[in-house]
Amino acid sequence: MKKTLLSLVAALPFCGAMADEGMWTLYDLPQAVYEKMQLEGYQLPYDKLYKADDAIMKSVVNFSGYCSGVVVSPDGLVFTNHHCGFEAIRSHSTVEHDYMLNGFIAKSYEEELPNENMFVSFMVEQKDITDQVITPRFQEMSMMEQSMFLDSLENALSKEVKAKDKTLRLELKPFYEGNRYYVTTYRDFTDLRLVFAIPKSMGKFGGETDNWMWPRQTCDFSVFRIYADPETNGPAAYSEKNVPYHPQHWAKVSTEGYREGDFSMTMGYPGSTSRYLSSYGIGERYAQNATRAQVRGVKQEVMKRHMDKAEGVRIKYDSKYAQSSNYWKNSIGMNKCIDSIGLIQQKEQFEQQLQRWQDSTGYLKGKLDLQRMRQLYEQRIAISEELMLWGESFSRNEELTQRAMRANTPNTRREGSGKRAHINFKDNSDTWDYDTDREILGAMLQNYREQVKDQKWLPEFYTKVIDRKFHGDCQAYANHLYKKSALIKKGRVYPNKGSFMKDLGVSYGYELTQLRDALRNQLVGVSAEIEKQEQYLCDAKLRMEQDMPHYSDANFTMRMSYGQVKEYKLGGRPSGYYTDAVSLLRKMQVADQQEDYRVEPEMMALMNVASTPAPGTVPRYFDKHTKKLQLCFLTTNDITGGNSGSPMFDGQNRLIGLAFDGNWDSLSSDIFFDSQLARCIGVDIRFVLYMMDYWGNADRLLKEITGK
Repeated sequence: MKKTLLSLVAALPFCGAMADEGMWTLYDLPQAVYEKMQLEGYQLPYDKLYKADDAIMKSVVNFSGYCSGVVVSPDGLVFTNHHCGFEAIRSHSTVEHDYMLNGFIAKSYEEELPNENMFVSFMVEQKDITDQVITPRFQEMSMMEQSMFLDSLENALSKEVKAKDKTLRLELKPFYEGNRYYVTTYRDFTDLRLVFAIPKSMGKFGGETDNWMWPRQTCDFSVFRIYADPETNGPAAYSEKNVPYHPQHWAKVSTEGYREGDFSMTMGYPGSTSRYLSSYGIGERYAQNATRAQVRGVKQEVMKRHMDKAEGVRIKYDSKYAQSSNYWKNSIGMNKCIDSIGLIQQKEQFEQQLQRWQDSTGYLKGKLDLQRMRQLYEQRIAISEELMLWGESFSRNEELTQRAMRANTPNTRREGSGKRAHINFKDNSDTWDYDTDREILGAMLQNYREQVKDQKWLPEFYTKVIDRKFHGDCQAYANHLYKKSALIKKGRVYPNKGSFMKDLGVSYGYELTQLRDALRNQLVGVSAEIEKQEQYLCDAKLRMEQDMPHYSDANFTMRMSYGQVKEYKLGGRPSGYYTDAVSLLRKMQVADQQEDYRVEPEMMALMNVASTPAPGTVPRYFDKHTKKLQLCFLTTNDITGGNSGSPMFDGQNRLIGLAFDGNWDSLSSDIFFDSQLARCIGVDIRFVLYMMDYWGNADRLLKEITGK
């Protein structure tokens, strides 16, 4: 006898989507989910989400492969978060023209700034091709054979798509832990130009003090423009001849606002969640989080000290520091949430329930084996912790280590041939500082030695070089590498010369890459088995709960989440569902005690005016009900990393804000969504327009966006 949806929700602690939980694909949105959206306040037909010419998904973009954004004008203006545009703003900044510190406003098309390696992608179509992929032959393949088959199939399908339209790109990705496969077609635009950025003091107001916290007053937005081929209105590489793109559809901005309980919908590209993950996998994630937080804390202390000393260094490291600290705090918060809600224990209870169901039905008997899964994770966790320590210590940290490993990577592109073959290290001195990176390396080397649990994973250069030649002083060794290695001193390095491996930097990089490969090799077999067991676990869950709608974990494909504007209990007290200019001014006034609240005098003056409007008036951009300038607001939307910059729509597909963060109590939501506590924090679109108008005097942009 089938249970009803409500009885299943009551019975299963880890059942399918409940309340406002869910990152839903649009082309196959379950009818039950759409009906729930209507009950909560969505007022338009389903076609307005995905199929119609003016479907709202056609205004939403993947922003450069790490964020989301939304097109808001007929001339291709794109809103995203300030922190998503952070690196573009930084790359154009100099001590003389510090756009990070002072903001940037293009007064004309000619002043809009092009950006290398940035793009936006529009999703064109998505479909399920599981039947083409998961055949009896596919299931007999090894993991390596499956990977090769999927690459081959993706290439074949891509050729078919490009034969019809060469501007399209296709991706084949697994969904539901590899139990289903979807293909998604995109159109990429690579000429993306910076148009507007407010000063960092407002775009990142609150800094790490307020990150992942509520209440927030951060004006987290930046503005870019898509440029296109002047003849086809299609994608084109950067050219001065390109013109603003004219999209098929763009989002209409609403200044009507919202009230508590109103419908809210986000649409964007969430990066990665693991909500089907086993209790054993969560335990492993917990250990990795602890390692990540510890190492990043050490690195950030060095960066911050040097950034505080010199403006030039601050400009170079602003983006690096922000990226590092974001998931430093996320890791700390996630582990606290795992502990506070007893998540591992809850998952164990669900797995016991699933085991009983499996015993009674025989489903996946001989395949899904929870005891075997536990044993596999026990084998892997020690190595995965060491690999996390290695990665956080040496991967993508400071310049010499990156060059050292690149020089030792077989597939590194060599220029020239024979004795003339060389690796060319281009001048990238505008992205790093010699003294800062040198000290980071010393700190990472020392910390790695202190934190590594098994001495066999300590590279030989510690005992043979650091201890013997530098008396155990890791910083002295780092100083020597930066002073003497050809990797730093020269633009070209010749791997075929006899002196190549004698270079201390090269031999250092060789040992690091060998250690990385050895750690990875330890994981290959056991990880393949774990992945298969996790796939079976997801399959069993979907079958056991087949009467309920389920969404796949996030994988940086477009997803829709719906919910309501809603507060939560903060320390037993109501949190409030929005912040206003008065609350921002209060924080600005204690900036002498908290540097993350420091702003320019003009910003304080602006917020002072916004806090005390003339009696009996409701100025432009103020909320008509509260008669306040509302800044940020809370919704029950389900988001994760990658959703930064996602548009937040009301029940009529009108833009009311941009998602930029979650609250502290939502930090376990990548693995478990708590509908009572998890909240999405968005910047009110009226705050965005207010700053563009009253600070930026961006009349041409406002007219383009609003038509007025």
